[in-house]
Amino acid sequence: MKLNHKILSLGFVLAMLALASCEEQKITFNGPDYVRFSDSSVVYKESLGQPIELKVHVVGKPLTQAVTVNYTVSGNAREGRDYTIEGTKGSVTIPAGQYFGTIVVRLINNANNILGSQDLVFTLTDVNPKQDLQIGFGKGSMGKTFRLTIQDDCLLSGFYTGRFGTNNSVQNIEISSLDCKTYKVANWNIGLLRLFTFKARTVPVNFVDNFDNTLTIPEQVTTELPSPYDTLRGRGLWNPQTRAITLTIRLKLPINDTKDTVLSVPFTYIPRR
Repeated sequence: MKLNHKILSLGFVLAMLALASCEEQKITFNGPDYVRFSDSSVVYKESLGQPIELKVHVVGKPLTQAVTVNYTVSGNAREGRDYTIEGTKGSVTIPAGQYFGTIVVRLINNANNILGSQDLVFTLTDVNPKQDLQIGFGKGSMGKTFRLTIQDDCLLSGFYTGRFGTNNSVQNIEISSLDCKTYKVANWNIGLLRLFTFKARTVPVNFVDNFDNTLTIPEQVTTELPSPYDTLRGRGLWNPQTRAITLTIRLKLPINDTKDTVLSVPFTYIPRR
């Protein structure tokens, strides 16, 4: 009985020590409550094609009433040419009982083959109700500003929906370039798995912009495909009104052991809006 008693006593002491250790690790926020941007900076290409959500949040307890946070916008990015802000510009609302409000920014893809960047700087200036919250934390007002850097992109770069025929489509196919002349399509193998013995589900291809709305697919070998399908070439067109890209890829196909034929397969890429 004494041995069992000692074991129980030791177990009780260890449990109390573990509980005390957990208590020491708890972090309690004692205020003052404040609002801030959740992040400090991000970088996006202008061809992103989807809205950017900038979060402003309450640090502390959420209020039982809506919080209005005012902000200013500065930087060398041009509203209406490089970006737009959805909703009421200059203020964001954090709903009652909630922690977050959202500023929604859309980038404008004005790609002109001039690669650079512009900055968009948001600065929190005021909050209502003032008696319960402050702007930023500490002497440096941490979280008071947010910088969005918009990188210029090439004319044909961006994200597209790829289509082959009427029943095959793949979304979010990226077309990219480092020099605005030679482009890489992340995947052209759309809907061909059922027609050929392709195992690769995503197959890239390069094309060259001829700067007259025509495109050239230079002869190239892709290791993702088996021979004789691995050698590609072809041509294409770019529609300046719809910004759609059409690529006609030429594939070598074997007829028998001694004879081949060439098949031209058209693909269309619709830019994501």
